[in-house]
Amino acid sequence: MKKVVTIIGARPQFIKAATVSKVLALESGIEELLLHTGQHFDTNMSEVFFEELQIPAPAFHLNIGGGSHGQNTGRMIEKIEEVLINEKPDIVLVYGDTDSTLAGAIAASKLQVPLAHVEAGLRSFNRQMPEEINRILTDHAADILFTPSRAATKQLISEGIEKEKIIFSGDVMYDAVLMYGNIAFKRSNRILENLSEYPFILLTLHRAENVDNQNKLSNILESLNRLKHKFIFPVHPRTAKRIQEFKIKVPSNLSLIDPVGYIDMLYLQRKSYLIMTDSGGIQKEAFFNKVPCITLRTETEWRELVEIGVNIVIANDLMRINEIIDSAMNVPSETFENKLYGNGDAAKVIVNEINNFFNK
Repeated sequence: MKKVVTIIGARPQFIKAATVSKVLALESGIEELLLHTGQHFDTNMSEVFFEELQIPAPAFHLNIGGGSHGQNTGRMIEKIEEVLINEKPDIVLVYGDTDSTLAGAIAASKLQVPLAHVEAGLRSFNRQMPEEINRILTDHAADILFTPSRAATKQLISEGIEKEKIIFSGDVMYDAVLMYGNIAFKRSNRILENLSEYPFILLTLHRAENVDNQNKLSNILESLNRLKHKFIFPVHPRTAKRIQEFKIKVPSNLSLIDPVGYIDMLYLQRKSYLIMTDSGGIQKEAFFNKVPCITLRTETEWRELVEIGVNIVIANDLMRINEIIDSAMNVPSETFENKLYGNGDAAKVIVNEINNFFNK
């Protein structure tokens, strides 16, 4: 029996891991143990995802969160190392670009446990982002690198990573949208019952560069206040805290709601006519759900979506927001045909390659 330890800690990783875990569960010769670092410890940001995505309860829960990047990563490395020494896995599986990802990569590589990285090869080329450092270091420590796109594969090759380590799997988030999309329409239609702002733009904000800066957060919300559009705004705990701390008046055209789980978020995305976000994952979910996206950042990991016109990165160009919204909403529908991220079977590709690795 081969043993896989999967390390997760944040909302996007729960979604990605759900697709792969379902396929791993069908493998009679593989045992998967989930290790939850606790990076997202709020019930709405963590537990609800395990319940609705039907992810097995974590075998290990480290309860590490709330500190600085350095504090969290250091404490995670120490505790993950203990688990790996005791469990002696045949491979460690990490996802994305969080502190949990980097901590898992460091712990595994120091113990010389083979490391597989799902969603490898993404680059924003902004080293001010903690996530950029996390993903670069993880990629260069990994033994198997599963890329979501051909562009990500080319990036890894350009950085000198051996081609033999790189596998184009397609995107597990596309798997997830296909897997849970129909469920969303059956289970989540009540979320709009008490909201009059329909049709609407879906807004999400959580990145430190947007919400920890009082002027930046105020400018974003004030820019939206000048628009005729209505917004539904599931408020991240971090963002809610800053709005209260900075005493920012929320515009009347924004309907604030509590954070929602993945199924409800899919429903809101599909019902919206436009998405504005600073989330990496939601940019891509918008594409899969065929909804135009405006990214409130200076750059994106998903440059191919900008190149085909379905995603517009506006950075600080808030004075042109009306013009940018009009441009985003005029994207031809055929542009949303997915030719970038595989066929929706990324999880199967990943599990097959892990089996091949075991059989070498």
